[in-house]
Amino acid sequence: MRAYFSVFGARFRMMLQYRAAALAGFATQSFWGWIRVMIFAAFYDSNPSAQPMQFQDLVTYVWLSQAFLALLPWSMDREIETLVRSGGLAYELARPVDVYSFWFFRNMAGRLGPTLLRALPMIVIAGLFFGLEAPASPGAALAFLAATLGALVLGSAIATLMSFSLLWTISGEGVARLVPAMVTLLSGMIVPLPFFPAWSLPLLDFLPFRGLVDTPFRLYTGDIAPSQSLGPLIHQVLWAGFLILLGKLIVNQGLRRAEIQGG
Repeated sequence: MRAYFSVFGARFRMMLQYRAAALAGFATQSFWGWIRVMIFAAFYDSNPSAQPMQFQDLVTYVWLSQAFLALLPWSMDREIETLVRSGGLAYELARPVDVYSFWFFRNMAGRLGPTLLRALPMIVIAGLFFGLEAPASPGAALAFLAATLGALVLGSAIATLMSFSLLWTISGEGVARLVPAMVTLLSGMIVPLPFFPAWSLPLLDFLPFRGLVDTPFRLYTGDIAPSQSLGPLIHQVLWAGFLILLGKLIVNQGLRRAEIQGG
């Protein structure tokens, strides 16, 4: 495991160097967060009927979604994409490590570093000026931290699958465009899942994407009580385990048929 922790640490430290990008991301996400809050405020003001979430909880949910935006599997690792396309994959195969685990820890660090750079100032600023509230209770805070760790592992498993799809496709652009669209819509990033039609909720609750956004943020606000957190946390663990096993199977099959070109 030392090799994997080493690549995690090296990648994490490298990602912490992109402070200008983090500042630009913070400014952009602050702007879009404020826009989204105004849209939901207009919706609540124009619709007097009961809503599935309290407005203040929704405001907190929106700012959390902006703070932890970089945690989501938006794209595959571009350096890995270059390795596959250029033939540099041969160097990866020469390492005395498991390729899947090596890329998984690399993906995990690549999400955690930018998230910390953006989330900490976002939480402070939004908490002071834009309506982000503290966790509903100490139990909610602990459940949120556990679910956020689960979201990191789950998102990294999805991102690693995206990277290994390059072994089966010519360019990977289809996967790179399809998966982020699914993640954005089905995780609750655009609209929290309780606002979806009732007929769609069983499917949304089953799919892995809710574990990326909906589960941790609703635990934070107390919309999912800490006493009810075990089911959503197990849901994250089961899907993460399944996707990791699926990824290992795919990489084993893909490397058998991979042709190294370029260089």
